[in-house]
Amino acid sequence: MTETTKLSKDVGTAADKANQIWGDFIPTIGFVLTYNVLRRVNLFDGLVGKDTALYWATGILIALMLGVIVHQTLRGQRVSPMLLLSSGIVGGFGLIGILLQEKAFIYVKPTIQQFVMAGIILIPIMFGRNFWQTLFSNVFDLPDEAWRTLAIRWGFFFIVMALWNEYLWRTYAPGLDHPLVLLGIPIAPAGSYEFLGLTFGAKNAEDVWANWKLGNMGLFFLFGALNVPYTLKHLREPEAAEAPDA
Repeated sequence: MTETTKLSKDVGTAADKANQIWGDFIPTIGFVLTYNVLRRVNLFDGLVGKDTALYWATGILIALMLGVIVHQTLRGQRVSPMLLLSSGIVGGFGLIGILLQEKAFIYVKPTIQQFVMAGIILIPIMFGRNFWQTLFSNVFDLPDEAWRTLAIRWGFFFIVMALWNEYLWRTYAPGLDHPLVLLGIPIAPAGSYEFLGLTFGAKNAEDVWANWKLGNMGLFFLFGALNVPYTLKHLREPEAAEAPDA
């Protein structure tokens, strides 16, 4: 393979991955825009307004995630299993929150989403399997040990993001009218409460949590960028990839 052909292939692969990444984040951008517009209006006797903006934005988020999946499918692109999993969790908890008019399910869904992703990555590692490598081995040729390191890094990153979402919604979302219980497990009490020296549920700043979805996008890009030098350091040439790992 000539250097020109290899460069062209690498650029094409990078462009395809960039399109896929932006396609994954379009629903989040749609959520934030919808939320910020609708919370500033009052239409149809409050049916569309500040109190219902989160429900409408969540509906847009679900619709756009499904739209991205349909678009990639129609174009013959491989739909990421992570995107399918995220869509299932977001769609499930989002619809429950909308139908029951209970915002707590919407607040907690990113936590569950991130913990599930962490589990899918880290649990197979304990049994000698690497789901992260399965997802991205068609993009990068790396030694098994490098794939393992990246999988562990991303698994713990998802755990940190889950804990970060818990801090954000418990701190800035209004106190719940009723305790939140999932599968018989108490998740959060009603009203405000103290935990580990922090006060939760005492603020009425839901918009901080909602708009921080853009901040989370930045954190994902930043963490991905921080892992680029390690990935490039262990990236194998096609000839080296043909040989088995020592």
